[in-house]
Amino acid sequence: MTATASPEVTVAAEQVVGGPRSKPAKHRISGKALRWQIALYALLCVLALIYIYPFLVQVATSFKPDAVAAADPISLVPQPFTWAAYERLFLRSDFPVWFANSAVVTVFVTLGRVFFNSLAGYALARLQFRGRGIVFAALVAVMAVPAVVLLIPKFLVINQLGIYDSYAGMILPLLVDAAGVFIMKNFFESIPPSVEEQARIDGASTFRIFWSVVLPMARPALITIVILSFQGSWNELSHFVISTQSPELTTLTKGVASLASGQLSQGSQFPLKLAAAAIMTIPVAVVFFVFQRRIMNASEGAVKE
Repeated sequence: MTATASPEVTVAAEQVVGGPRSKPAKHRISGKALRWQIALYALLCVLALIYIYPFLVQVATSFKPDAVAAADPISLVPQPFTWAAYERLFLRSDFPVWFANSAVVTVFVTLGRVFFNSLAGYALARLQFRGRGIVFAALVAVMAVPAVVLLIPKFLVINQLGIYDSYAGMILPLLVDAAGVFIMKNFFESIPPSVEEQARIDGASTFRIFWSVVLPMARPALITIVILSFQGSWNELSHFVISTQSPELTTLTKGVASLASGQLSQGSQFPLKLAAAAIMTIPVAVVFFVFQRRIMNASEGAVKE
């Protein structure tokens, strides 16, 4: 005699084991919520277009002849298309010298900030010494002071040290910044101290622990410092104004500012000025897009509790 299951039992069993009768519930968006979402995305697109439109005008105008740029400055279609502005920049101006000076200063400043900010941040986070609280308070106070207030004292110090109008005067005052030290200190404090205990038991020195154990774990913070340092030193202007005067030491920011103000007898040659500004944005954009995905990564697998 064969037992036959009832239809109710069969349906219940199929629902429990995920049979063919069980279907996932669909999340339905109401008409009002959908309209609000569409309106929000439309607003965001408009704001993005407003934000990026000046940059598009800058790039498009750099490929226009001077007469067309003056007659129709906000058009996004250069007619006719020409490379004349870029040819004048690289072949009949000091733009290559400006670019080279900015590249040299930026590379040294970025490397210096990564190293010295890490050292100072580790010292404030881990080392116990008298006056550590006062040093940290002074660091925060420096971050609160506007940079323009320090221009005259910075000029006096550079002049007294005998490094005015030299690469040393351009690079040395920028090797450490308070914001970078603050970032590194906070990141080092987030690393468990137990990570360093084994290395200390094995006889490693403080610098060895910092260099071989802690610093490799601080890669997210280091990449953040690289991006901020590169962008800050590449776009720096006020410091180079008070630290140099020779044309041979002119940087991109100083040179492009002179172009924009007409000090180099360039008149209203908008394509030339905007071409210089467009080229100036390329290195910063490349560095940011290369490293942006690594900024927020946290240290992985440091200690198993």
